[in-house]
Amino acid sequence: MDDWYVDDRCTNCDSARQLAPGLIGEVGGKSKILRMPRDEAEARQLHAAVFACHTRSIRPASGSVSQELDPFPMALDDGVLICGHNSTHTAAANSYLLLRPSGTRMMIDTPRWSRALAERYAASGPVTDVLLTHRDHAAHGRRYADHFGARLWIHEGDLDAAPDADRVIRGLEPVEVGEGVTVHPLPGHTRGSVLYLADDRYCFSGDSFYWSRTTGDLEIAESVTFHSVEELARSLARTAGRLRFEWVLPGHGGRQRLAADEMSRRLRALAGRTRLLRPRPVDFSAVRW
Repeated sequence: MDDWYVDDRCTNCDSARQLAPGLIGEVGGKSKILRMPRDEAEARQLHAAVFACHTRSIRPASGSVSQELDPFPMALDDGVLICGHNSTHTAAANSYLLLRPSGTRMMIDTPRWSRALAERYAASGPVTDVLLTHRDHAAHGRRYADHFGARLWIHEGDLDAAPDADRVIRGLEPVEVGEGVTVHPLPGHTRGSVLYLADDRYCFSGDSFYWSRTTGDLEIAESVTFHSVEELARSLARTAGRLRFEWVLPGHGGRQRLAADEMSRRLRALAGRTRLLRPRPVDFSAVRW
């Protein structure tokens, strides 16, 4: 197999390290290839990182990667796929496809826009809704929704980022957006941040909280809170007791699955820790991935 490297366009977004944690690591504030894959399973991890990277910075010495090695959309569980192909216009956020019992799908946040990708995401079932978690991830929402003939959702607090949304979530109370799927407004990271809870199993948390591989726990990105960390603390205090899920599936940061009782305990503890925080300047380099 070719030698691989990460070029200098890397923005340290962490998406590649989530997908290939033993092969790609953080060195000097950038991703770096730590070693070559040792078997086919590790080769698949590396190729997932390649096709998720929003700057296409992970490259073989030969300079080209076969499109046949693109694994996306890629199953994370029997009810969720990760889209890959992260976009520079959504700050390299992860996006997901939620499979519904009817055979339809919902897209949570969006990958980079491509008609070919859109056709691939809908190949195994129609996409009925594009669910935006907040303004930073709204860039391609209208194009995907129009292609799918789907409804585009966003909270009123971030409506200026998707003013032509088909469904506007209002206020602070949870709202059912589909069978088994509820949106919970969670202002803090932005004024209109929300999370989507599906089947008491999946929590699509946007940028409100994530699983940190550094701390081995749920965390908020307190140094990248654009609206109000104090408002986020109030949101978590109001919401933590209402949420029950096994998977945390964020826009940025690690994914994790735990028993629902353990995840609930950790979320309540996170709400308690967040209550002690005070505003600080935005600093992307301070996030504990």
